[in-house]
Amino acid sequence: MAARDKRLRERLIATENASDPMDEFCKIASESGCEISIGELFAVNETMLGNILKSTNGGADYPIENWGDSYEQFISALKMKK
Repeated sequence: MAARDKRLRERLIATENASDPMDEFCKIASESGCEISIGELFAVNETMLGNILKSTNGGADYPIENWGDSYEQFISALKMKK
């Protein structure tokens, strides 16, 4: 949806500068018909990072700082569409 809608894409990217970026992101996504709560966004992130940790040879017992999160990765993907 945001890949094709420039205005929506710009609004979502601008959430990076909000006082609460993920809350603002969820509000805009929900207004656009893609309802997601902050809890769901955190759950997606926990699942993603958990799967990355489990897939590390020997199993890592701590996340690597630069792995980022699902919100950051989504925003980065949107920026590449510019």
